[in-house]
Amino acid sequence: MFVGTSSDVGKSVITAGFCRIFKQDGYSPAPFKAQNMSLNSYATPEGLEIGRAQAVQAEAAGIPCHTDMNPVLLKPTNDQTSQVILNGKSIGNQSAKEYFLSNDRTELFEEVKRAWKRLASRYSPIVMEGAGSISELNLKKRDITNMRMAIAAGAATYLITDIDKGGIFASLYGTMALLEPEEKACIKGIIINKFRGDSALFHEGKKIIEELCGVPVIGIIPYFKDIFIEEEDAVSLRLKRNQPVNGKVNIAVVLLSRMSNFTDFDCLDKDSRVNLYYTHIKQGIAQADIVILPGSKNTIEDLIEIRNNGLADAITKAHQSGKTVIGICGGYQMMGETIKDPLQIESAEGEVAGLGILPVETTLLSEKTTRQCHFTYRNFPENCIGYEIHMGETRIRGAVQPVAFLDEKNTDGYFLSEKCWGSYLHGILDNQVVINDLIAPYTDLKIEYVDYLQFRSAQYDKLAVLLRENLDIDQVYQNIKD
Repeated sequence: MFVGTSSDVGKSVITAGFCRIFKQDGYSPAPFKAQNMSLNSYATPEGLEIGRAQAVQAEAAGIPCHTDMNPVLLKPTNDQTSQVILNGKSIGNQSAKEYFLSNDRTELFEEVKRAWKRLASRYSPIVMEGAGSISELNLKKRDITNMRMAIAAGAATYLITDIDKGGIFASLYGTMALLEPEEKACIKGIIINKFRGDSALFHEGKKIIEELCGVPVIGIIPYFKDIFIEEEDAVSLRLKRNQPVNGKVNIAVVLLSRMSNFTDFDCLDKDSRVNLYYTHIKQGIAQADIVILPGSKNTIEDLIEIRNNGLADAITKAHQSGKTVIGICGGYQMMGETIKDPLQIESAEGEVAGLGILPVETTLLSEKTTRQCHFTYRNFPENCIGYEIHMGETRIRGAVQPVAFLDEKNTDGYFLSEKCWGSYLHGILDNQVVINDLIAPYTDLKIEYVDYLQFRSAQYDKLAVLLRENLDIDQVYQNIKD
């Protein structure tokens, strides 16, 4: 099964929903996205790297994530260049021109097909997700992830469109008109997403679309706000809250230009004691109780940017005034004294001064650390989980004061005080014990322990119910069997 789009419409969430439905119905599904472009990544159990969205979809399917689910991952380092991750490992940086116009796209497509075949030998059905529009004529010959992949896999394909953005008649009709006959033969139906109001009022519109496109509309999914599935794209962060509120612990996440793994804050955002907001202005930092420097795909360039726009000074002043300041991954590196880049992996700058908040120095290396982690936080006994994805090696000047204990020999981060620390662990704030300790200086309110894994599982179930209620699932099964 393949879900493609006429635009960016929330297909990652729908893919996760189908994975959950197939699991509930006794099948062994797995997600697949041949090529993903995202700064939101995840470490597999083997210590390799894939797009976070495919890890979420695997979780919905009830299986461990694997690189075969996302054989090619592009992680933009700036506006022109991306790090290319192939089968979980970096093969270097390439400009968009080098990547999309080079001859190795043929070999990449072969790698992608091999990954799909390995996955299909272990799971069924495979729920494939496309990337962007399926009718980009200038890219189609070099496409490795949309209709070319759907044809190679013999996938029943569903075209998804976002009605909330408007223009779906022209978008759907134009998309279908631009498909080649063998591509059009793959399309088994259309899904209309994010419909507001009574879908019965769109009955005539549904009929028009079916007449124009020659395939059935198998469902209209309502716009929802009460199901929480991790978002793939950081673009949505600019639409989230950006102001403090009275009566809550106000936590400001610094909105970096190259921010990565923004899902680090999803659990924190759902804590009823907290008002989490994202900011790129000095006032937003000044009004917060807690400031978090998040991860970055280009730590040096983001550090230079926040120095130039005044955010670095605002963060330092927040720390000096007794507010809580913590950093995760790239944010941890920024809080140190220096960041060295002798191989110019991120920047032409060989060395830059950090914020000088923590007594640590970081050197960026070509080898990337990617692993899932079990740990205990400070002196608390609770078992915690997280993961590491970083290219830096951080040396602590003076006595080691860890944030986390990974095992008998290995520690993570630097703990300066209850109001100041840094850690490489993504997902550290998915653990209730860490959240409670972080906000303890600002509230006496207690909440019941929240099992975040259990919470996420419940969300996948709610999503499956929503899709079952609004899609012709019998038609989907019929096309998979055919």
